[in-house]
This record gives sequence, structure tokens and C-alpha cells, in this order.
Amino acid sequence: MSAVLIIDDDIALLNACRVGLQALGHEVRTAPTGDEALSAVALWRPDVIVLDLGLPDLDGMEVCTRVRGWTDTPIVVLSADGAEDRKVEALDGGADDYMTKPFGMRELDARLRVALRHHHNAGVANGDDSELQVGPLTLDLQHCEATLQGAPLDLTPKEFEFLAYLARHVGKVCTRRLIMENVWGPAYANETHYLKVYAYRIRRKLHDEQGRFLQTDPSVGYRLKATDS
Repeated sequence: MSAVLIIDDDIALLNACRVGLQALGHEVRTAPTGDEALSAVALWRPDVIVLDLGLPDLDGMEVCTRVRGWTDTPIVVLSADGAEDRKVEALDGGADDYMTKPFGMRELDARLRVALRHHHNAGVANGDDSELQVGPLTLDLQHCEATLQGAPLDLTPKEFEFLAYLARHVGKVCTRRLIMENVWGPAYANETHYLKVYAYRIRRKLHDEQGRFLQTDPSVGYRLKATDS
């Protein structure tokens, strides 16, 4: 059972989500405003948060930013706005996933389970500060060396840093802007055309030409798939 906090000013939607998710085995609490949501996150410490961006008192992105100031609890954003720019803004702001309204209860449940699984896998990957392990890929951060299924992997320094950044956030879509800022530096935040070339080169070295391991989320960014194989 996971503890889910749902933040939305639509009382009917809150009630429907509470009933539906409880029936699927979750413990659910709700908050209709940003202020109540921040208090609930601090006092209750939910396992996962569902956040509507259109709140009556605070902008949903402000709530997301404040929550990210003290916890890495997974955040699944809900919005009636399916625009690409809004999705990128939410993911850049710390959200783990983005859903558009209307939605089905089973889809929401699936998104919550995926967010929780990715959060767990990221914690496992970050358990050793000197090494990251994601499926067949091992990254030795101290010596900047990589292996694939035990065999040495010849990566350039930037290719290694690109993979290491994704591995630290395994399973989560990292926007192009975040990757550029953290791997190349803030001055390169808008030079995202580099990434397509680097992703192509890395996939060839990983024997992942189809992009099943190093995945692309169209127009948003990249993610490293959490896998046991």
C-alpha cells in the first residue's frame, strides 16, 4: 500500500480519486489548496504526490518547487493543458510525470506505480556514491570508467557524464535543458542540438540502436530505462 496525496481544487475529482485509488489499495489524502498541500506533505510525508497545476491560491509549479526544496517524493502532475511547453516546464521544475485531464483511474494508478518504482530504482542506483549500476551498465564515478555486461565501454568524458546524469535519475525523463545545464554547464542550456548527436553515438556503443535502453521522449528529453536485464 502506498500513501498518496492528491492536490486539486476540484472537490468532485478529489472524491472520485479517493474512492478509486482506495479501491486499488492505496491510502489517500486530499488537499484543495496549495497551502494545505504543503502542510500535508510536511506532516504526513506521502509516498507519492498527484498535483494539479491550477490551484486557487498558489501556482502548481510553485508548490512543486517548494516541495522539491526538502523532499524527492515523486510528483505526478495533472493538468488540463497538454501543451508541450507546459509539460517541459513541469518536468524542468521537478515533476516526475505529467498527465492530462481527463484520465482513467487505472491509468493514474499505473502512473503512480511507475513513479514509485523509478524512485526506488533511483535510490538503489545512488546507494554507492562511487558507482552507479543500471541493468547491464556500470559507471565507476571515481575513475570515470564504464562497463557493459562486464566489458569495458569506450566513452568520451562528455558521453560518460551524460550517461551518469541519466543514471542518477534512472527511469525519469530528464529534459534537454536540464541535461545541458548539468553536463555542459548553464551557458549551454539552450544548445540542445548537441544531445541528438551524443545520444546516437552512445546508443551505438551500447548496441542499443533502437533506443530501448537510452530512450527518447519526443520533444522533451531522454531517460535511461530501469531494467534488470
